[in-house]
Amino acid sequence: MSAYRAPLKDMRFVLRELAGLAEVAELPGFGEATPDTVDAILEEAAKFASSVLDPLNQAGDREGSRWQEGRVATPRGFRDAYRKYVEGGWATLPFAPAWGGQGLPKLVATAVEEMITSANMSFSLCPLLTQGAIHALELCGSDAQKKLFLPKMVAGEWTGTMNLTEPQAGSDLALVRTRAVPAGDHYLISGQKIFITYGEHDLAENIVHLVLARTPNAPEGVKGISLFVVPKYLPRPDGTIGERNRVTCASIEHKLGIHASPTAMMVYDNAVGYLVGEENKGLAYMFVMMNAARFSVGLEGVAIAERAFQRALAYARERLQGRDLAGAGGTVPIIRHPDVRRMLLLMKSQTEAMRALAYVVAAAMDVAARHPDRAVRERKQAFVDLMIPVVKGWCTETGIEIASLGVQVHGGMGYVEETGAAQHLRDARITAIYEGTTGIQANDLVGRKIARDGGRAAKAWLAELAQTDSALARAQGEEAAILRASLAEGAKAIAACVDFVLSKAGAEPAAAFAGAVPLLKAAGIVAGGWQMARALVAAQRKLAAGEGDPDFLRAKIATARFYAEHVLPQALAFSRAASAGADAVMAVPEEGFLAA
Repeated sequence: MSAYRAPLKDMRFVLRELAGLAEVAELPGFGEATPDTVDAILEEAAKFASSVLDPLNQAGDREGSRWQEGRVATPRGFRDAYRKYVEGGWATLPFAPAWGGQGLPKLVATAVEEMITSANMSFSLCPLLTQGAIHALELCGSDAQKKLFLPKMVAGEWTGTMNLTEPQAGSDLALVRTRAVPAGDHYLISGQKIFITYGEHDLAENIVHLVLARTPNAPEGVKGISLFVVPKYLPRPDGTIGERNRVTCASIEHKLGIHASPTAMMVYDNAVGYLVGEENKGLAYMFVMMNAARFSVGLEGVAIAERAFQRALAYARERLQGRDLAGAGGTVPIIRHPDVRRMLLLMKSQTEAMRALAYVVAAAMDVAARHPDRAVRERKQAFVDLMIPVVKGWCTETGIEIASLGVQVHGGMGYVEETGAAQHLRDARITAIYEGTTGIQANDLVGRKIARDGGRAAKAWLAELAQTDSALARAQGEEAAILRASLAEGAKAIAACVDFVLSKAGAEPAAAFAGAVPLLKAAGIVAGGWQMARALVAAQRKLAAGEGDPDFLRAKIATARFYAEHVLPQALAFSRAASAGADAVMAVPEEGFLAA
């Protein structure tokens, strides 16, 4: 059974040639992100992921987390792994030195996060939610709250959660009923929250819950939601643990996948909570957490795809079955068969495209946060806002497809749990659901990111595609010509979809939103093609200069051609569906869905 090995060659290539690590390192405060330092971080993260986390992945899936009388025990080995995670300083990478962080770019932390998630997705979810809670408190919390909570959370000594969903509300936060009653310098929080990742566990000494609730005189709907910090244990002024708060874990869910990650039902019974920011602005504050989490969940799609690909590749090289098409010789490894090779290249090419897009967006986050020129910051932030739903929606949907292909490569053995291929598919399935389903991401893309600004951000991105087209025109070889033609068709299709949305969103919103998911998928495929085109140009340049590993670079060029011929054409079909309007979608009445 194959062990996880971090794809460091591709990670370094993407960081340096596509995401612009050197330029990010020149931003104010990022001077420590030197090439040597980043290389050392990647090497050590790869060792930690492969030697500590990967061996626990299947065992943790089989054992799962266990609930008993309000307490949750994580699988054997998880507590020790988390201790090593904290001692290694992995929790501190992207956070400000003022709170004990290392102050490294989001771009560098993204590569490390991918490795940890590939090795053990269930484990990675605890740090993921903690990071979101840290961001929310850092941007919206009071000075006292930051001083009390952030040093412990950044260090990983305390973990964090986000408590949004309630049984009756689902994704509709306007229906939140949890109450917050003023009581002196704090509030008393009462209500029930569901689907709370790592809402209860035994990894850290305290859990800091960020909870959406309503104060007594709050207006109805989302305008009446406030955000509260509700710790499991009330900290003393010096930061030590005090008395237990009135928050309990009533149960944990029995799930399709991520069995080692406890998904909790939390009950608040007059629990002490502290208002974050101003009353009735909780939804805006929570979006700080949600945007960070949505990017990280998109990265989960990349990570699980990489792990599924590695496992499928190892199996395909070992499994002997059939003869090659030439009919010569004896039984051959199945990687010699064209259809298996096609499936592996679908896995490889799309994983590389998703990784490149995610890292480029991470770099844009760094520029948007740190660049001294306000106009540059605003332009990069507009790009980030446009791409967050694409990264989240396209990468998770594609990650599921790649995990499914991994099962297919294994054949019947892929359906057997012992091979590990089935776990990747089960784990991947949640990624397109939590932190906003693919439909929610697509509606965000169409409504908030295209229609609301008149398509300016989308058209700015299309202008970048035009620049890449010019670079491809100067590139050499058949591969560049094929990719240029395919990417140009994809860009034209996206431009037509943007025009369609702008023409329909106001007067005929159903027409614009009926094809929102196909539009998101088309945008993701074209964005991936954009990065594969940039990778091809960079690989050709490095080959001509005699730099880097020639075998890796030639494989990168060949993989880009495969993407152009087998993946990019799918964008045209999705774009047609995106522009078809709502007639067919709404044609069947509700009664027409009934069989009898």
